[in-house]
Amino acid sequence: MVFGLFSRLARVRVTVGYAVIVTCVTVALLKLGPQIHDRVVRHASTNLHNLSHGHIGTLLGSAFVIDAGPIYVWLPGLVCVLALGELLWRSGRLVVAFAVGHIGATLLVALGLTAAVALGWLPVSVTHATDVGMSYGATAVLGAVTAAIPQRWRPAWIGWWLAVGLVVVAIGHDFTDVGHAVALVLGMLLSTRFGQPARWTPARYLLLAIAAAFGYLILANTELSMATATAVGLLGAVVGDMVARRRMVRRSLAVATLVTGQPALHV
Repeated sequence: MVFGLFSRLARVRVTVGYAVIVTCVTVALLKLGPQIHDRVVRHASTNLHNLSHGHIGTLLGSAFVIDAGPIYVWLPGLVCVLALGELLWRSGRLVVAFAVGHIGATLLVALGLTAAVALGWLPVSVTHATDVGMSYGATAVLGAVTAAIPQRWRPAWIGWWLAVGLVVVAIGHDFTDVGHAVALVLGMLLSTRFGQPARWTPARYLLLAIAAAFGYLILANTELSMATATAVGLLGAVVGDMVARRRMVRRSLAVATLVTGQPALHV
């Protein structure tokens, strides 16, 4: 029994290791008090001030300092996202997806903020804004699940998440909203290079449901964004499914034309 437990945990060793580290860091910061907590967050933040002063280590360290409320709120969802990605794509690809989302989205957002500050669109104070946590990486891992979604549901999945991401960016008031959308798209693009995923099981479908709910709450984190993103996301899912069906019909007609040598009628 013990061997079986360790065997299962070994399949999600990166997820378990990361969860243990961030739990220890979170508990330690809680015990050390708010002053130490705020100092560590400022030091680990991937804001423009730190990056422009050569604090490149924040690109790694910020992923282990999570300032997102009580740990019991975000840790279960985070574990489900990472465990799903690791079971589908294995440990190495999970690390790649998380890193691409966390570092890639951070740098792209930093470039956008730099331009916005230089053009006077945003105040200089934004360069000191805190930006730590796992949300970019977790969102990218959720995006990386895209290529593993069964073919018949994949267009609706893509349409839903792209629509939600666009809504969040359009009505959001924080640069992290842009970062989450960017990380999601990066994960989707990366998934096309991951090849064939592992097979789906009932347990993995359960993880998918929880991971999707967690990712949705990361993206749409206000009442307005939730209501709007849900409506537009459903529309995006319908449009994505319709586009996929039209392509399937066109492909079938093209095949029929090649086989019979006669133009197929599209009724």
